[in-house]
Amino acid sequence: MNQIMFDCERMKYANTGLYYFCLNLGRALVKTIDQEKLSVFMPSHVPATFGPTVVSLPQHSLQKFFMPSVSNYQLWHCTYQNSSYVPLRNRKIKVLLTIHDLNFLYEDKSDRRKARCLKHLQENINRSNAIVCISEFTRKDVLTYCDVGNRPVHVIYNGTNGLTTPILEEKSYRPKVPFLFNIGVISRKKNQHRILPLLQSNPSMELVLAGRHEDKTYANFIRQQASKLNVDDRTHLINEVTEGEKSWYYHNCQALVMPSMAEGFGLPITEAMSVGKPVFLSKHTAMTEIGKDLAFYFQDFNNMHSDFKAGMSHYNKAGSRIQEAMKAYSATFNWEDTARRYLAVYRSILG
Repeated sequence: MNQIMFDCERMKYANTGLYYFCLNLGRALVKTIDQEKLSVFMPSHVPATFGPTVVSLPQHSLQKFFMPSVSNYQLWHCTYQNSSYVPLRNRKIKVLLTIHDLNFLYEDKSDRRKARCLKHLQENINRSNAIVCISEFTRKDVLTYCDVGNRPVHVIYNGTNGLTTPILEEKSYRPKVPFLFNIGVISRKKNQHRILPLLQSNPSMELVLAGRHEDKTYANFIRQQASKLNVDDRTHLINEVTEGEKSWYYHNCQALVMPSMAEGFGLPITEAMSVGKPVFLSKHTAMTEIGKDLAFYFQDFNNMHSDFKAGMSHYNKAGSRIQEAMKAYSATFNWEDTARRYLAVYRSILG
């Protein structure tokens, strides 16, 4: 029986996209796998979430330099493209590398830093036997900027994260008026400050920005811009949220607004659509690939009010018809199908 190590090292950062990628794909793999044995590589402080039958190999930072013995495993699934936890010395172990994005290419970083990120990614590609990209956009970037040799490069979409029961806790922020919602790390690549002018043109609306403050300087910039535009009393940066809080904000928002400049997939798109909420996106990176014709798009960032007004008008006129179409489309992204496709790739590598 082939033994597979599923890398969950990124689960050390709770309430992030990579955390839920590992959690949901891992759970779906446990349900799907039958001819192989799955183990997980994860931080010891993270609660066991994959059931009593799944063996866990504890992760700690020193393993960046001295990986533990993994000679019993035939395949290592590296779930984060820039991971420092890859079995480099034991070449008998096959490696599958999941690449989520090359967002560093689209961020405001120095050429030296971009080159350093690209070098690290190339080293992980060189160690891999096959690659999975989470969108066609990411695959095109990989083929453009990296040397994949003769390795197969697959595209497997993420599943939609199922929303739990909507619930706000006593400490949770409860909007006082209708609100726009944005969820994701607070970072320049997410471009959240571009949403603020929509509050100027919609004076009875708030903005809720939920996510870890990855870039604290940018978070302060958003606050300064909100004050400058005189919408600071309606701009709420609430940091990370629980699953119940996230679900409540999705269910109760007027719309999801994502003017992001860099997305490898964009899970909030399908999450919002799962409850029939309108989604307003930039046309950059993978956004149009995932949103397709069921999302609304900002043609540029200088005329967002007109695009938002036209989109909401179309959404309100279409009513339940567009809501049901969104829900049906979101359901096509499910972790069970994703797990089956990954399992097929595992087996193609192992032969």
